[in-house]
Amino acid sequence: MKPTIFINLPVKDLPAAMEFYAKIGFTNNPHFTDETAAGMVYSDTISVMLLTREKFQSFTSKSIADTQTQVQVLNALALASKEKVDEVTETALQAGGTIERSALDYGFMYSTSVNDLDGHIWEFFWMDSSQIPVEENQSSTPQ
Repeated sequence: MKPTIFINLPVKDLPAAMEFYAKIGFTNNPHFTDETAAGMVYSDTISVMLLTREKFQSFTSKSIADTQTQVQVLNALALASKEKVDEVTETALQAGGTIERSALDYGFMYSTSVNDLDGHIWEFFWMDSSQIPVEENQSSTPQ
């Protein structure tokens, strides 16, 4: 089995969060969905578990961060092209997300950052690793 990531996120309105994630390209897995949680699949190795705040709290003794004023994690999702980054960003905005950071273009990498409905930050990015600049004093081969 390939390593798989499940990102667990607390949400205030589960149906609204499910709709948001569906609009930006995730599909619902009904086997992991009930009135307290929704499994949203991006690929065979990336899923997001949307959990009501009460359900999320049952997994930890720590308090849940107020994502409107605090950040605990930045989620980054690699996409196929700069155009796809812009497309998914625009879709996220139309679905109720907000811009966290406008587009940055480094030539070899292009990215934006969007807040979902609950303030969780998603960075959508494209990168051509063959174009990453190598500094003069930096070897391109491991030492």
